[in-house]
Amino acid sequence: MQAPKNRNIRWFMLSLVFLATTINYLDRQVMGLLKPVLEKEFSWDEKDYSYIVMAFTTTYAIGYLAMGRFIDRVGTKIGYAVSLIVWSLASIGHGFVKSTAGFLIARSTLGISEAGNFPAAIKSVAEWFPKKERALATGIFNSGATVGAILAPLLVPFILGHYGWRETFVWIGALGLLWIVLWWKFYKIPEKTKNLSQEELQYIKSDQDGKTQEQSKVPLSELLKYKVTWSFAIGKILTDPIWYFFMFWLPAYFADVFKMDLTKPSIPLIIIYSGTTIGSIGGGYLSSFLIKKGWAIGRARSFTMLLFALMVVPVMFSKYVDNMWLITIIIALATAAHQGWGANLMTTVGDRLPNNYVSSVIGFGGMLGSAAGIIFPLFIGIVLDTFKKAGNINGGYNIIFFIAGISYVAAWSIIWFINRRKAV
Repeated sequence: MQAPKNRNIRWFMLSLVFLATTINYLDRQVMGLLKPVLEKEFSWDEKDYSYIVMAFTTTYAIGYLAMGRFIDRVGTKIGYAVSLIVWSLASIGHGFVKSTAGFLIARSTLGISEAGNFPAAIKSVAEWFPKKERALATGIFNSGATVGAILAPLLVPFILGHYGWRETFVWIGALGLLWIVLWWKFYKIPEKTKNLSQEELQYIKSDQDGKTQEQSKVPLSELLKYKVTWSFAIGKILTDPIWYFFMFWLPAYFADVFKMDLTKPSIPLIIIYSGTTIGSIGGGYLSSFLIKKGWAIGRARSFTMLLFALMVVPVMFSKYVDNMWLITIIIALATAAHQGWGANLMTTVGDRLPNNYVSSVIGFGGMLGSAAGIIFPLFIGIVLDTFKKAGNINGGYNIIFFIAGISYVAAWSIIWFINRRKAV
């Protein structure tokens, strides 16, 4: 069935999800950009900072499962709204803390509430898009993560330089409260959207298989029966920790190795995160394009994920590069590949399961991915502190980049092995 030409309400709904994801990553990126300032303010070393990152990733892991289950139970509209209100207030709360313990509490609250973004976003895509468009839709909203990461190096130095680090948290955190007004006014599922044309509704439902769409409590034991649950979880376990490194440590990497002044707009970071926008949308477009050309859905997703896994490999050779702009290009390629990888990985859940399972499976896999991310920051902190004391901080980063370079190919190989025979 051809896409309707007159009305495209589904793309407007997607724009709301895109904005939420942008705010999600803008809020979490502030901490990494303020790291040098906060280290001086509170006398942190690398291990202290890693504990704060671990507080976020621990509660993010718990929140992923809890919020995924909650969203499947109450629906996308209420679940997304609750998640975003809480994380906006938590982000604002960072500006009022006066101790390291205060940051641990604020960061933990942010983690558990921000975990609702992706389960709600993927569920929204499953509600509003046919399977042949879902990877593209996922790539578009997922690019909001990179837009947030691009805006952060522009907004944070400006607010920091003119007002201070406390006001930086408050101003950026308040953006989410503005989004809530739009979301609550406009978002509904397709069947309850009055101005949705019959033609577009039929297009949205055109390649769905009739599995139940009703909200219901799905037992966790039921979710664990599906291979897609485990393949999605493996993909998250092996690649989420790498993305956390790219998010939380890249600003410090450029400051440590290339002496970048993080109180000014950071051009390398802007280039890197701009590239991830291309990777996210391009990754979603590629598999959707292949499906429209006649490829089987699973084959199109798998091929696209392998391509992006291979694109991350060059980052493991960063130790041989001492030019800041060349390493910027290599890292930009890797982070763009991550987003393309993620857009397709998340879409596989909606491809193979009914809508009322989607948020729960996304939450389960996200929980395990974040659990892996709990340990990895501690490992990073120990490695970087060790090499910093030895006067060779770059050597520590080289170890992390090597691990990053092999993680995606390893994840793809295990996923292929799990799904090598046709199964649910």
